[in-house]
Amino acid sequence: MCHRSQDECHTAGVPVFASVAAYAPPGVGLLAVGIVTEVFGPHGAQLPGFDLTLCTERPGPVPTDLGVPLTVAHGLDRLASADLVIALPWAGFRTPPPPAVLDALSAAHERGAVVAAHCVGAFALAAAGLLDGRRATTHWRFAGLLAHRHPDVRVEPDALYIDEGRILTGAGAAAGFDLCLHLLRREYGAAVANTVARDVVLPSHRDGGQAQYLAAPVPADCGDDRLTEVLAWARDNLHEPLPVAELARRAVMSKRSFARRFTAATGTTPHAWLRSLRLSSAEELLETTDLPVEEIARRVGYASAAVLREHFVRRRGVPPRSYRRSFTTTP
Repeated sequence: MCHRSQDECHTAGVPVFASVAAYAPPGVGLLAVGIVTEVFGPHGAQLPGFDLTLCTERPGPVPTDLGVPLTVAHGLDRLASADLVIALPWAGFRTPPPPAVLDALSAAHERGAVVAAHCVGAFALAAAGLLDGRRATTHWRFAGLLAHRHPDVRVEPDALYIDEGRILTGAGAAAGFDLCLHLLRREYGAAVANTVARDVVLPSHRDGGQAQYLAAPVPADCGDDRLTEVLAWARDNLHEPLPVAELARRAVMSKRSFARRFTAATGTTPHAWLRSLRLSSAEELLETTDLPVEEIARRVGYASAAVLREHFVRRRGVPPRSYRRSFTTTP
Protein backbone atom coordinates (compact mmCIF):
# COMPACT_ATOMS: atom_id res chain seq x y z
CA MET A 1 0.00 0.00 0.00
CA CYS A 2 1.01 3.58 -0.49
CA HIS A 3 2.02 5.17 2.81
CA ARG A 4 1.55 8.74 1.57
CA SER A 5 -1.72 10.57 1.32
CA GLN A 6 -3.08 11.51 -2.08
CA ASP A 7 -2.21 15.14 -1.38
CA GLU A 8 1.40 14.14 -0.77
CA CYS A 9 1.47 12.17 -4.01
CA HIS A 10 0.14 15.08 -6.06
CA THR A 11 0.73 18.79 -6.16
CA ALA A 12 -2.12 20.74 -7.74
CA GLY A 13 -3.17 17.59 -9.58
CA VAL A 14 0.25 17.06 -11.21
CA PRO A 15 1.72 13.54 -10.73
CA VAL A 16 5.13 13.17 -9.15
CA PHE A 17 7.00 11.86 -12.18
CA ALA A 18 7.12 12.60 -15.91
CA SER A 19 10.76 11.73 -16.67
CA VAL A 20 12.08 8.23 -15.98
CA ALA A 21 15.72 7.13 -15.85
CA ALA A 22 16.45 3.41 -15.62
CA TYR A 23 19.96 2.49 -14.55
CA ALA A 24 21.26 -0.47 -16.57
CA PRO A 25 24.43 -1.97 -15.05
CA PRO A 26 26.62 -4.49 -16.85
CA GLY A 27 24.75 -7.79 -16.85
CA VAL A 28 21.38 -6.03 -16.76
CA GLY A 29 18.34 -8.26 -17.13
CA LEU A 30 16.78 -7.91 -20.57
CA LEU A 31 13.36 -8.77 -19.14
CA ALA A 32 13.66 -5.81 -16.78
CA VAL A 33 14.61 -3.52 -19.65
CA GLY A 34 11.57 -4.75 -21.55
CA ILE A 35 9.29 -4.13 -18.57
CA VAL A 36 10.21 -0.47 -18.09
CA THR A 37 10.13 0.26 -21.82
CA GLU A 38 6.72 -1.43 -22.16
CA VAL A 39 5.12 0.38 -19.23
CA PHE A 40 6.71 3.81 -19.67
CA GLY A 41 6.95 3.71 -23.46
CA PRO A 42 4.37 5.33 -25.79
CA HIS A 43 0.75 4.14 -25.48
CA GLY A 44 -1.08 6.63 -27.67
CA ALA A 45 -2.01 10.28 -27.52
CA GLN A 46 -4.68 9.79 -24.84
CA LEU A 47 -2.14 8.68 -22.23
CA PRO A 48 0.71 10.57 -20.59
CA GLY A 49 4.01 10.43 -22.44
CA PHE A 50 7.13 9.77 -20.40
CA ASP A 51 10.66 10.92 -21.09
CA LEU A 52 12.24 7.49 -20.64
CA THR A 53 16.01 7.07 -20.67
CA LEU A 54 18.28 4.10 -20.12
CA CYS A 55 21.58 5.09 -18.55
CA THR A 56 24.75 3.42 -17.32
CA GLU A 57 28.07 4.36 -15.78
CA ARG A 58 29.99 4.11 -19.05
CA PRO A 59 27.77 4.73 -22.11
CA GLY A 60 28.17 2.31 -24.98
CA PRO A 61 27.62 -1.43 -25.35
CA VAL A 62 26.43 -2.93 -22.05
CA PRO A 63 26.47 -6.72 -21.59
CA THR A 64 23.16 -8.27 -20.52
CA ASP A 65 22.21 -11.38 -18.59
CA LEU A 66 21.53 -13.18 -21.88
CA GLY A 67 24.86 -12.27 -23.43
CA VAL A 68 23.33 -9.94 -26.00
CA PRO A 69 24.90 -6.46 -25.72
CA LEU A 70 22.62 -3.48 -25.25
CA THR A 71 23.68 -0.07 -26.50
CA VAL A 72 23.08 2.55 -23.80
CA ALA A 73 23.73 6.10 -24.90
CA HIS A 74 23.45 8.02 -21.62
CA GLY A 75 25.51 8.25 -18.45
CA LEU A 76 24.70 8.71 -14.79
CA ASP A 77 23.93 12.39 -15.31
CA ARG A 78 20.40 11.33 -16.25
CA LEU A 79 19.87 10.11 -12.68
CA ALA A 80 20.48 13.67 -11.53
CA SER A 81 17.41 15.06 -13.27
CA ALA A 82 14.81 12.28 -13.60
CA ASP A 83 11.63 12.35 -11.55
CA LEU A 84 11.58 8.55 -11.28
CA VAL A 85 14.81 6.56 -11.00
CA ILE A 86 14.70 2.77 -11.42
CA ALA A 87 17.64 0.53 -10.57
CA LEU A 88 17.32 -2.48 -12.87
CA PRO A 89 18.36 -5.98 -11.74
CA TRP A 90 21.66 -7.38 -12.97
CA ALA A 91 23.53 -10.67 -13.01
CA GLY A 92 26.41 -9.45 -10.81
CA PHE A 93 24.25 -8.17 -7.96
CA ARG A 94 26.36 -9.99 -5.35
CA THR A 95 29.03 -7.32 -5.95
CA PRO A 96 27.89 -3.81 -4.97
CA PRO A 97 27.70 -1.20 -7.77
CA PRO A 98 30.58 1.27 -8.09
CA PRO A 99 30.63 4.21 -5.63
CA ALA A 100 29.67 6.64 -8.40
CA VAL A 101 26.44 4.71 -8.97
CA LEU A 102 25.61 4.52 -5.27
CA ASP A 103 26.26 8.24 -4.90
CA ALA A 104 24.00 9.00 -7.88
CA LEU A 105 21.16 6.90 -6.45
CA SER A 106 21.49 8.55 -3.04
CA ALA A 107 21.62 12.03 -4.60
CA ALA A 108 18.48 11.31 -6.63
CA HIS A 109 16.60 10.39 -3.50
CA GLU A 110 17.93 13.37 -1.55
CA ARG A 111 16.72 15.83 -4.17
CA GLY A 112 13.22 14.34 -4.07
CA ALA A 113 13.08 11.79 -6.89
CA VAL A 114 11.07 8.60 -6.54
CA VAL A 115 13.55 5.70 -6.48
CA ALA A 116 12.46 2.15 -7.26
CA ALA A 117 13.90 -1.28 -7.97
CA HIS A 118 12.58 -4.78 -8.42
CA CYS A 119 14.12 -8.22 -8.20
CA VAL A 120 17.83 -8.04 -7.31
CA GLY A 121 17.89 -4.37 -8.29
CA ALA A 122 16.94 -3.88 -4.62
CA PHE A 123 20.53 -4.82 -3.72
CA ALA A 124 21.70 -1.57 -5.36
CA LEU A 125 19.30 0.51 -3.25
CA ALA A 126 20.37 -1.38 -0.13
CA ALA A 127 24.06 -0.83 -0.91
CA ALA A 128 23.32 2.89 -1.25
CA GLY A 129 21.75 2.89 2.22
CA LEU A 130 18.35 3.85 0.87
CA LEU A 131 16.57 0.84 2.39
CA ASP A 132 17.94 1.19 5.93
CA GLY A 133 15.09 1.22 8.41
CA ARG A 134 12.56 0.52 5.68
CA ARG A 135 10.53 -2.46 4.57
CA ALA A 136 11.70 -3.91 1.26
CA THR A 137 11.31 -6.97 -0.92
CA THR A 138 13.23 -8.71 -3.69
CA HIS A 139 13.11 -12.02 -5.51
CA TRP A 140 12.12 -14.62 -2.90
CA ARG A 141 15.16 -16.72 -3.74
CA PHE A 142 17.53 -13.92 -2.64
CA ALA A 143 15.53 -12.38 0.21
CA GLY A 144 17.62 -14.19 2.81
CA LEU A 145 20.83 -12.90 1.28
CA LEU A 146 19.50 -9.33 1.25
CA ALA A 147 18.52 -9.59 4.91
CA HIS A 148 21.89 -11.11 5.85
CA ARG A 149 23.94 -8.47 4.06
CA HIS A 150 21.78 -5.54 5.13
CA PRO A 151 20.41 -6.23 8.62
CA ASP A 152 18.98 -2.71 8.90
CA VAL A 153 16.54 -3.51 6.07
CA ARG A 154 13.22 -5.08 7.07
CA VAL A 155 13.01 -7.65 4.28
CA GLU A 156 9.56 -9.07 3.53
CA PRO A 157 10.25 -12.05 1.27
CA ASP A 158 6.63 -12.82 0.39
CA ALA A 159 5.50 -9.37 -0.78
CA LEU A 160 4.90 -8.69 -4.46
CA TYR A 161 5.99 -5.07 -4.02
CA ILE A 162 6.39 -2.61 -1.16
CA ASP A 163 5.65 1.10 -1.36
CA GLU A 164 7.48 3.25 1.19
CA GLY A 165 6.57 6.58 -0.39
CA ARG A 166 9.58 7.71 -2.42
CA ILE A 167 11.28 4.31 -2.14
CA LEU A 168 9.66 1.26 -3.74
CA THR A 169 10.87 -2.29 -4.20
CA GLY A 170 9.37 -5.22 -6.06
CA ALA A 171 9.74 -8.96 -6.26
CA GLY A 172 11.50 -10.94 -8.96
CA ALA A 173 11.11 -11.25 -12.72
CA ALA A 174 7.68 -10.22 -14.05
CA ALA A 175 6.72 -8.61 -10.71
CA GLY A 176 8.46 -5.58 -12.18
CA PHE A 177 5.28 -5.08 -14.20
CA ASP A 178 3.26 -5.03 -10.97
CA LEU A 179 5.57 -2.45 -9.43
CA CYS A 180 5.51 -0.18 -12.50
CA LEU A 181 1.74 -0.46 -12.89
CA HIS A 182 1.36 0.33 -9.20
CA LEU A 183 3.39 3.50 -9.72
CA LEU A 184 1.17 4.47 -12.64
CA ARG A 185 -1.95 3.78 -10.59
CA ARG A 186 -0.61 5.71 -7.61
CA GLU A 187 0.41 8.81 -9.54
CA TYR A 188 -1.84 8.84 -12.63
CA GLY A 189 -4.86 6.86 -11.48
CA ALA A 190 -6.61 3.60 -12.20
CA ALA A 191 -7.78 4.52 -15.70
CA VAL A 192 -4.23 5.12 -16.98
CA ALA A 193 -2.83 2.02 -15.26
CA ASN A 194 -5.68 -0.12 -16.57
CA THR A 195 -5.18 1.11 -20.13
CA VAL A 196 -1.45 0.38 -20.06
CA ALA A 197 -2.14 -3.04 -18.51
CA ARG A 198 -4.54 -3.84 -21.34
CA ASP A 199 -1.93 -2.78 -23.89
CA VAL A 200 0.60 -5.22 -22.48
CA VAL A 201 -2.07 -7.88 -21.75
CA LEU A 202 -1.65 -7.98 -17.99
CA PRO A 203 -3.96 -7.86 -14.98
CA SER A 204 -4.46 -4.19 -14.11
CA HIS A 205 -3.75 -4.56 -10.42
CA ARG A 206 -2.26 -7.09 -8.05
CA ASP A 207 -2.04 -5.88 -4.47
CA GLY A 208 1.50 -5.51 -3.11
CA GLY A 209 0.71 -7.83 -0.23
CA GLN A 210 -0.14 -10.67 -2.58
CA ALA A 211 2.24 -13.61 -2.41
CA GLN A 212 5.09 -13.68 -4.94
CA TYR A 213 4.68 -17.30 -6.00
CA LEU A 214 1.21 -18.67 -6.66
CA ALA A 215 -0.16 -21.70 -8.42
CA ALA A 216 -1.84 -19.30 -10.86
CA PRO A 217 -1.34 -15.59 -10.05
CA VAL A 218 -3.69 -14.21 -12.71
CA PRO A 219 -7.32 -14.97 -11.78
CA ALA A 220 -8.61 -14.36 -15.30
CA ASP A 221 -6.60 -17.33 -16.55
CA CYS A 222 -6.56 -19.64 -13.58
CA GLY A 223 -6.88 -22.92 -15.45
CA ASP A 224 -10.24 -23.72 -13.85
CA ASP A 225 -13.10 -22.95 -16.24
CA ARG A 226 -15.73 -22.83 -13.52
CA LEU A 227 -13.70 -20.49 -11.33
CA THR A 228 -12.79 -18.30 -14.31
CA GLU A 229 -16.44 -17.96 -15.27
CA VAL A 230 -17.44 -17.05 -11.73
CA LEU A 231 -14.73 -14.38 -11.49
CA ALA A 232 -15.83 -12.88 -14.80
CA TRP A 233 -19.46 -12.91 -13.64
CA ALA A 234 -18.47 -11.17 -10.39
CA ARG A 235 -16.66 -8.42 -12.29
CA ASP A 236 -19.79 -7.79 -14.35
CA ASN A 237 -22.07 -7.77 -11.30
CA LEU A 238 -20.26 -5.67 -8.73
CA HIS A 239 -23.53 -3.89 -7.93
CA GLU A 240 -24.76 -7.14 -6.35
CA PRO A 241 -23.87 -8.21 -2.77
CA LEU A 242 -21.85 -11.22 -4.08
CA PRO A 243 -21.68 -13.34 -0.92
CA VAL A 244 -19.18 -16.18 -1.02
CA ALA A 245 -22.03 -18.66 -0.82
CA GLU A 246 -23.42 -17.36 -4.12
CA LEU A 247 -20.01 -17.47 -5.81
CA ALA A 248 -19.49 -21.02 -4.58
CA ARG A 249 -22.95 -22.03 -5.81
CA ARG A 250 -22.17 -20.71 -9.30
CA ALA A 251 -18.87 -22.61 -9.26
CA VAL A 252 -20.75 -25.74 -8.16
CA MET A 253 -18.60 -26.09 -5.07
CA SER A 254 -19.03 -26.00 -1.32
CA LYS A 255 -18.04 -22.74 0.37
CA ARG A 256 -15.00 -24.38 1.89
CA SER A 257 -13.81 -25.91 -1.40
CA PHE A 258 -14.45 -22.67 -3.26
CA ALA A 259 -12.47 -20.62 -0.73
CA ARG A 260 -9.57 -23.08 -0.84
CA ARG A 261 -9.40 -23.19 -4.64
CA PHE A 262 -9.90 -19.43 -4.91
CA THR A 263 -6.94 -18.72 -2.61
CA ALA A 264 -4.76 -21.25 -4.44
CA ALA A 265 -5.53 -19.52 -7.76
CA THR A 266 -5.34 -15.87 -6.69
CA GLY A 267 -3.22 -15.74 -3.54
CA THR A 268 -5.95 -13.96 -1.61
CA THR A 269 -9.40 -14.58 -0.15
CA PRO A 270 -12.69 -14.01 -2.01
CA HIS A 271 -13.56 -11.16 0.37
CA ALA A 272 -10.20 -9.41 -0.15
CA TRP A 273 -10.37 -9.90 -3.93
CA LEU A 274 -13.87 -8.43 -4.12
CA ARG A 275 -12.95 -5.49 -1.91
CA SER A 276 -9.95 -4.67 -4.10
CA LEU A 277 -12.05 -5.03 -7.25
CA ARG A 278 -14.83 -2.80 -5.91
CA LEU A 279 -12.40 -0.08 -4.83
CA SER A 280 -10.44 -0.20 -8.11
CA SER A 281 -13.71 0.17 -10.03
CA ALA A 282 -14.69 3.07 -7.79
CA GLU A 283 -11.35 4.76 -8.47
CA GLU A 284 -11.81 4.49 -12.21
CA LEU A 285 -15.37 5.84 -12.06
CA LEU A 286 -14.21 8.77 -9.93
CA GLU A 287 -11.48 9.56 -12.44
CA THR A 288 -13.43 9.15 -15.65
CA THR A 289 -17.06 10.10 -14.89
CA ASP A 290 -19.09 12.83 -13.20
CA LEU A 291 -21.34 10.32 -11.46
CA PRO A 292 -22.30 11.25 -7.89
CA VAL A 293 -20.41 9.33 -5.23
CA GLU A 294 -23.71 7.80 -4.11
CA GLU A 295 -24.24 6.31 -7.58
CA ILE A 296 -20.65 5.08 -7.77
CA ALA A 297 -21.11 3.38 -4.41
CA ARG A 298 -24.22 1.62 -5.74
CA ARG A 299 -22.52 0.53 -8.96
CA VAL A 300 -19.56 -1.05 -7.21
CA GLY A 301 -21.65 -2.80 -4.56
CA TYR A 302 -21.53 -0.66 -1.42
CA ALA A 303 -24.68 -0.08 0.61
CA SER A 304 -24.09 3.66 0.79
CA ALA A 305 -21.63 6.44 0.01
CA ALA A 306 -20.64 6.42 3.67
CA VAL A 307 -19.56 2.77 3.49
CA LEU A 308 -17.59 3.43 0.29
CA ARG A 309 -15.96 6.41 1.95
CA GLU A 310 -14.84 4.32 4.93
CA HIS A 311 -13.21 1.67 2.74
CA PHE A 312 -11.80 4.24 0.31
CA VAL A 313 -10.11 6.27 3.04
CA ARG A 314 -8.60 3.08 4.44
CA ARG A 315 -7.07 2.27 1.03
CA ARG A 316 -6.19 5.70 -0.34
CA GLY A 317 -5.90 7.91 2.72
CA VAL A 318 -8.42 10.43 1.39
CA PRO A 319 -12.20 10.40 0.80
CA PRO A 320 -13.61 9.77 -2.70
CA ARG A 321 -14.39 13.44 -3.42
CA SER A 322 -10.83 14.52 -2.58
CA TYR A 323 -9.48 11.71 -4.75
CA ARG A 324 -11.66 12.89 -7.64
CA ARG A 325 -10.45 16.49 -7.27
CA SER A 326 -6.81 15.39 -7.51
CA PHE A 327 -7.54 13.94 -10.96
CA THR A 328 -9.76 16.72 -12.28
CA THR A 329 -7.67 19.75 -11.31
CA THR A 330 -6.38 21.39 -14.49
CA PRO A 331 -2.75 22.60 -14.50
